[in-house]
Order: sequence, then structure tokens, then C-alpha cells
Amino acid sequence: MRHLIDFLLRHDHWLLFVLLEIFSITLLFRFNSYQGSVFFTCANGAAGFVHKTAEQVSQYFGLTEVNRQLTNRNIALELQVEQLSRALERFNKDTTQIASLREDALLGCQLIDAQVVNNSLTQADNYITIDKGRADGIRPEMGVISGYGVVGIVYLAGEHYSVVLPVLNSKSSISCKIRRTSYFGFLKWDGGSSRYALVKDMPRHSEFSLGDTIVTSGHSAVFPAGIPVGTVDDMTDSHDGLSYLLRVKLFTDFARLNDVCVIVPADNGEQTALEDSILMNNL
Repeated sequence: MRHLIDFLLRHDHWLLFVLLEIFSITLLFRFNSYQGSVFFTCANGAAGFVHKTAEQVSQYFGLTEVNRQLTNRNIALELQVEQLSRALERFNKDTTQIASLREDALLGCQLIDAQVVNNSLTQADNYITIDKGRADGIRPEMGVISGYGVVGIVYLAGEHYSVVLPVLNSKSSISCKIRRTSYFGFLKWDGGSSRYALVKDMPRHSEFSLGDTIVTSGHSAVFPAGIPVGTVDDMTDSHDGLSYLLRVKLFTDFARLNDVCVIVPADNGEQTALEDSILMNNL
């Protein structure tokens, strides 16, 4: 404190000069309108410049946080793009494999193209109506497929329309097998989602894995062997514990089914006659 007082005493004339200058400037701008307006204009300009500079400095230092957020967002978008690319690659690969299986299984088969004109999904016994009938060469007990896999079997054939018993019907039963190991069972639908069905009577000693492809077994005259059905999604024991029950995700999306093909079977009259005679003898 003493040093401050000594400093002020040594420079008292300068201090008096500053005070007088401030007093005179105050009087000048306070009691003269023109000088006052000039002062306030300059003061506002200076204040605006200071605020603008401060805002720019604040924004500049805030760019670090903005850049960090943008970097994190770019990383997230890159991961999404990578995931979508992998999913698309898997989808294209799976679609190609399904198409290849379908083409191989149908070598030598005649196909009749048809369109779905009526389709049900929510009933216990669903039916599909197609716009082709006897006039187009369609008969009952012909297999029906889509571009992805099995659809069902022709149940009734009119002159120009036919009714198909699809997989999504409690009366449908299609012989199928695990493509990798050839163990077979019967495809049934117990209601619920139209994307899933069950393979029943799969032997306890059968070998399979989740993701295995299920195809038609060829053990009937309706479908040739190897037509894609779906993939194993889950498994449980049957109610009697003597076999496995496989939950299958179907390749055919019945909710979006528009175009189908009806398989015209090869000349299998002898096989059909023999099987029919056995059935008649058991009645």
C-alpha cells in the first residue's frame, strides 16, 4: 500500500492530467449534441466489432466439438454402409444359390406360368387361386413353385382357373429333406407366421445344423428332388420324443406372391398306378 501511495505522489501531475482530460471529454460529449452522437456512433461500432470478434473466436474454438461430432457421425455412417453392403452381398449370394438349386431341380421339366389372382394368409386352411386351368394343361396334383421355392399343389382345376393348396394349409404335407445330409421329413404348417413352417418326423439320428437348406425330397410324383423350400431356423423334440421338429424359414414370401409356375410332371403313369393300387388295397 505504501509503495502505491509513493507511486501516486511521484506521478501526481500525470494523474491530475488524466483526470482533467476525462472531465473535459465528458463535458464535451455530454453538453454538445453533435459530439455526443459521434461518440455514441463510434462506441456502438466499437462494441459491435468487439462482440463480432468475440463470437468468431468462440465459434473457432467451438469447431473442435463440431468436428468431433462430425467424425463420430461419419464413422457411424461408414459402419452402416458396410453392414448394408454385407447384407446385400449375402442376399444376392443366397438368391443366386436358390435360383441355381431351382434350375438344377427343374431340368427337363415343363413349366406353365401363371399369376395369383386370390390369396389368403390368415386362415387355418389357406388357398391360392391362379389364372390358368385345364385349357392351359393344368391338372390336380401338379406342383406349384415361385421364383424362390415351393408354393403348394394344385387342388382343383377349372377350365381357366385353378385352386392351389399352399404350404400354408393344415392339409398340406410335402416330403422334403436336408440338402446337405439327405435326411427327410414332411413339411407341415401349424398356423402362425406365413414365413415359417415345420419339418416333422425328422429321425433322431439325423444330422443337421441351423441354417441348413431344406429342399424337396423327390419321394413323390408332384415335385422333383431339390426344389428349395427354406432354411432350418430352430429345432425342438417332437411331442412323443421319437423325432425332431425343425422350424423352417420359407424361401417363398406368401404375402408378396404374384407370379408362380406349375410343374407339368414327366410321364410317371406306372409309378402313379402302382401307388394308387397300394392305397386302394389298404382301404
